[in-house]
Amino acid sequence: MSDNFRARDIAMKAQKKILSRMSTKSVAKVFVDDRMGALLDNVYKLCKTYTQNKKEAEKTVKNIIKIVTKISFLARNDQFSKEEMIKARDFQTKFHKAAKTVISFYEVDFSYDQKYLVQLLTECKSLLKQIVQPHLTEKSLGRIDMVFNFFANPSFLDAIFKKNSDYSDTMTKIISDMHSALEEGEL
Repeated sequence: MSDNFRARDIAMKAQKKILSRMSTKSVAKVFVDDRMGALLDNVYKLCKTYTQNKKEAEKTVKNIIKIVTKISFLARNDQFSKEEMIKARDFQTKFHKAAKTVISFYEVDFSYDQKYLVQLLTECKSLLKQIVQPHLTEKSLGRIDMVFNFFANPSFLDAIFKKNSDYSDTMTKIISDMHSALEEGEL
């Protein structure tokens, strides 16, 4: 009979359990700095303005925080295989491309291409799920679907990229936050 006890595995399970029990605000204070907090606050405003639903906007931002927190936790504890790390680099490259595309579409008149951005975000979602699927629950994978489906919604994208819309002020702040985050390597 083999003894499969490993203290590290038990510690990881305990940390995951504690993390899942913490409030989103507590988690955010630990894992989200002021710049990313400002970005997420503006994303919340954008979601709330678009959906006209405070709870849905809160849920979207909470899900972003939970996803980022869990992935950071897994990465910090070296839980990803070599293959997953290769896909993670692919995801990071594609996500940077998506962020830069959003910035470009917002800043350059007549450059917005909804189908291209939807495809890019869908590819990001697929890569991310491939990376974390062995490590996260179905509920967490559902959070990833919810977040990416929200931001890849063609109606949402058309609304936020429309010039002089109700979203222009918030989008200007988000774009500024995204520039800063990209420059600092945080996005």
